[in-house]
Amino acid sequence: MESQRTFLFIGLMLVSFLLFQEWNNDYNTPKADPSATTQTLKANSPESDDYVPASSDSGLPASTTLAKRSVIDITTDVFKVKIDTKGGDIVETDLINYKETKGSDVPYMLLGEFDGKQYFSQSGLIGLNGPDASANGRPTYQSEQTSYTLTGDELRVPLQFTDSNGVSFTKTYVFKKGQYDVGLEYKVNNTTSAPVQVQLYTQIKRTVQEKGSMVDQNYLGAAYGTDEEPYEKYSFSDMADKNLNINTQGGYVAFIQHYFVSAWVPMQDQANTLYSLITKSNAAIIGVKDEAVNVQAGSEQVLTATYYMGPKESDKLEAIHTDLDLTVDYGWLWFISQPLFVLLKWLHSILGNWGVAIIAITIIVKTLMYPLTKAQYTSMAKMRALQPKMKALKEKYGDDRQKFGQATMEMYRKEKVNPMGGCFPILLQMPIFLALFYVFLESTELRHAEFVLWLTDLSAKDPYYVLPILFGASMFVTQKLQPMTVTDPMQQKMMTFMPVIFSVFFLWFPSGLVLYWLVSNLISIVQMLIIYRGMEKKGIKVRGD
Repeated sequence: MESQRTFLFIGLMLVSFLLFQEWNNDYNTPKADPSATTQTLKANSPESDDYVPASSDSGLPASTTLAKRSVIDITTDVFKVKIDTKGGDIVETDLINYKETKGSDVPYMLLGEFDGKQYFSQSGLIGLNGPDASANGRPTYQSEQTSYTLTGDELRVPLQFTDSNGVSFTKTYVFKKGQYDVGLEYKVNNTTSAPVQVQLYTQIKRTVQEKGSMVDQNYLGAAYGTDEEPYEKYSFSDMADKNLNINTQGGYVAFIQHYFVSAWVPMQDQANTLYSLITKSNAAIIGVKDEAVNVQAGSEQVLTATYYMGPKESDKLEAIHTDLDLTVDYGWLWFISQPLFVLLKWLHSILGNWGVAIIAITIIVKTLMYPLTKAQYTSMAKMRALQPKMKALKEKYGDDRQKFGQATMEMYRKEKVNPMGGCFPILLQMPIFLALFYVFLESTELRHAEFVLWLTDLSAKDPYYVLPILFGASMFVTQKLQPMTVTDPMQQKMMTFMPVIFSVFFLWFPSGLVLYWLVSNLISIVQMLIIYRGMEKKGIKVRGD
């Protein structure tokens, strides 16, 4: 009897610890420094901000001359983007439809400078004749305009560079209305009399960040996919231990954070090399090198890739790469979480409120699991009915544990009671509960989502702590209704203070998660009363001394 109550306590503690470990308040993300858009940098060395990978066909110089950056501004319906003409990199991205904080008019900065920390998207051409492998450093592109605005369905931003041999390179970014994926087209126009060899690389560079507090444990780091491994995390510490070097057909690389992701997806019909490194300036880089291509004299060739920078929305990510939606990391229970999230989105499309949708999915899940709940509480109630006989056995056998154990098992056999019957249903339900937790933790849609009255952000804590207090009260009621007794004084104290402990514990949880717990507890109370009433009609004593 006491072991069942202890099991429940440990199970709830485990679930809560996993939640605490997984949740990372995105407000802890360092805020951007808008002034940091023009810099003087040294290129092509491991300690450089403009570091480019060595190709299999040519080495790179240790250092080059200094170059001054200029910036091109691009505005679409979802982005405000800054492109550096030095290398043609994306050095800043603001997500117009997502705000830094609830109620703010400042768009969320995904890429850029964050209090001295950098997060850039880089791409270029290396190889024997690639402009990024030149001893003169990365190319400085020319642009017809200093700013571009999307006015139709598509916006093309071409950047021009011609090398000393007369080979023309046009690096074009393609932005589309309503889309967070950006096309990259590299056109190489070889007007010379000799072939040229180039190799496209695309990479993401982010300053290494240490783990935060216990609350700040949501995964922040790199990930990649290959033709054999659809999704693999590669953390900052992994990069520090060993450089990634994998050959694969297709594949992708990404940097993941709470609610958002950026990812390079190369051409999928060719062999690519995924790589990573940590520079001496403490920058983590993960990238892709395409196959080297030969552009014959008097011809041209176009190399392409796709870059995604935006919210972790499964349908948008899957449309770019079949495995990229796995960056919406539901953990090892993804096969349960994914259909639950589809259900949650469907409920929201009908109800129009994410808080109401959470309540609805909780009701549906608890209703479907009612047979397990009934088996759980029925077993507990039967165990409670055996308490007088259990007490008599203790008095009869005293300290003889062996005889007491044998007599107890014989009693269970005669009464047809399984002492673990209350535990197995909980074990079966646990994966579904955890899967729902992951859904609430990972769903970008819940970020800044309003519910009712004071609950204006389901991804943030309850500002007035109403939900945690109500949760504690519901837990207290559940305890009083539990058909179990605990004789050990220490366990009695532990169970008495459990509602208080968890109420305090949940003060900093996202209100959407606490709402789920509260509704789940309330439904459990109702189900418990229904089950007990039915058992008492059959003459089984459930409550009372």
